[in-house]
Amino acid sequence: METALLIALLMTLGVLCQWMAWRMRLPAILFLLLSGLVLGPGLGVLHPDTLLGDLLFPVVSLGVAVILFEGSLTLRFSDIRSVTRIIRNLTSIGVLMTWGVMGVAAHYLAGLSWPLAFLFGALVSVTGPTVIVPMLRGIRPTARVANILRWEGILVDPIGAVLAVLVFELIVSGFHQSESLLEFLKVVMLGSVWGIAGGWLFGRMLAVHAFPDYLQNYAALAFVLLVFTVSNTFGDESGLVAVTVMGIILANNKDIDVEELLSFKEHLTVVLISVLFILLAARLDFELVRSLGWPSLWVLLAALFVARPLSILISSINTSVNFREGLLLSWIAPRGIVAAAVSALFALRLEEKGVAGAEAIVPLTFVMIIGTVVVQSLTAGWLARRLGLSSRGEQGVLIAGSNKVALAIGEALQKHDIKVKVADTRRDGLKEARMKGMEIFFGSPLSEHADRFMDLTGYTHLLAISRNAEANAVICSRYKHDFGPKRAFSVQSGGDETDEREGFAMGLRSNVLFGKDVTWAKLASLLSQGAVIKSTRLSDTFDFEAYRAQYGKAAIILFLLDGGGKLRVISPGGEIHPEPGWVLISLVFDQEAAGA
Repeated sequence: METALLIALLMTLGVLCQWMAWRMRLPAILFLLLSGLVLGPGLGVLHPDTLLGDLLFPVVSLGVAVILFEGSLTLRFSDIRSVTRIIRNLTSIGVLMTWGVMGVAAHYLAGLSWPLAFLFGALVSVTGPTVIVPMLRGIRPTARVANILRWEGILVDPIGAVLAVLVFELIVSGFHQSESLLEFLKVVMLGSVWGIAGGWLFGRMLAVHAFPDYLQNYAALAFVLLVFTVSNTFGDESGLVAVTVMGIILANNKDIDVEELLSFKEHLTVVLISVLFILLAARLDFELVRSLGWPSLWVLLAALFVARPLSILISSINTSVNFREGLLLSWIAPRGIVAAAVSALFALRLEEKGVAGAEAIVPLTFVMIIGTVVVQSLTAGWLARRLGLSSRGEQGVLIAGSNKVALAIGEALQKHDIKVKVADTRRDGLKEARMKGMEIFFGSPLSEHADRFMDLTGYTHLLAISRNAEANAVICSRYKHDFGPKRAFSVQSGGDETDEREGFAMGLRSNVLFGKDVTWAKLASLLSQGAVIKSTRLSDTFDFEAYRAQYGKAAIILFLLDGGGKLRVISPGGEIHPEPGWVLISLVFDQEAAGA
């Protein structure tokens, strides 16, 4: 098959894998690795060493450099200080505990030498947000458990990567230098110096706006790869330390906003990961996996039933984590992108240097990744329900916008024990929302920051209630998979003709909130004239007909709560037949309510 066609098919397959992961709410790495295994050792169609030849190692190296840099951009020291004790423990004591247990398991169960065993232990001490977040969407644990797991994934990713790089540098220096410790320190110092210099210099460039917006990501990529290769030129393997340090320096630079740089994940890193992991999996030797046999499964079991539970047990001492929460946390620790990418790179480098047994690191790591993702994805949801830690029965509404209409609606829903979270960039509106007892998120719902940090656990509906119809529709388009296409609604603005434009409607069609004639402008006008949002419970003596007779067409029904308390949002095209016992939440002119 022609090389160009094969590369194009690889990229197309990567898109398909990412799409399947998005639809099924599972980590994309699972589909990418399985695709590579099928095409490579399975069917023998894809041979990465033949396809890329001498370019294989440089491509993998540069790819890992970008992945490590992107991960370290999330390591803010302020975040570490602000998180709870259990998360600080998990990202420090927990990492060391996992490293030690998995190192011992790899040595005694899989037969790896002590240096390689502890390198493997460092590699599998990380989880990462790219595997945790999709899994949490499927499991839907309580907000407290979800927050712990999400924060652990965000912080442990770069911490574990740094640990793995340091262990690798120690192994490499020990095999070709008599004074291995001095060589190790030299490599770390070189990488740190280049990383600090590169981070400071590029940070200054961003602070003074040396690049236009459209060049920032390109400049960041070029600078990262330059720092990586130059550092490696002065000291073998120091480039990995350099790009990690560079990312940390930029993440903690108060003069710049790294949110734009984090678009690596949305653009370049997605492409890189998709192609890279299919290629890496295609290089896997089934015979080598078969030769590992049962020991690889014993190592997996050690991770599931020894390393993780022990890490949680020790990390939760003197914290508020209870037994049930600890049990669920012990069962959720999928390995992901950093483990796969860095293990493949290290294995290539160690094999080049003739380190015996290095070829076993990749298959052992892949068994860990596939095993933890598959087993925990299939069972963690059931365990959460059995422990009473599932949020599947909860109801919550995410409101995009903190204007007076949005806050009035949020306050009305909150009275019926429905969680309300308000997301916006307006501090004054968020301050008022917090005073009314609502949860808040400061930032754009469309930002990478929201993708990483906005907790959606227990939230079942999205209401986009800003004055801008286009912004509302874009937000619904972005979140319709998280909430479901029938649970994302946007209010019509009513301020101009934008709601009806064909191009806008075709590209960003969303469910209309309340009704096409119930616009934001109309709601705001009625509220300013004294209308209130009132809840009315129907009964056998006061049914829906009696309600209509009392309030007439002037009442705008916004929501229904059925007999079981399930929220139903009013939208055009859906007939409503409220029954006795149901609650109607409506906008009415009610003197008694207004006086209250």
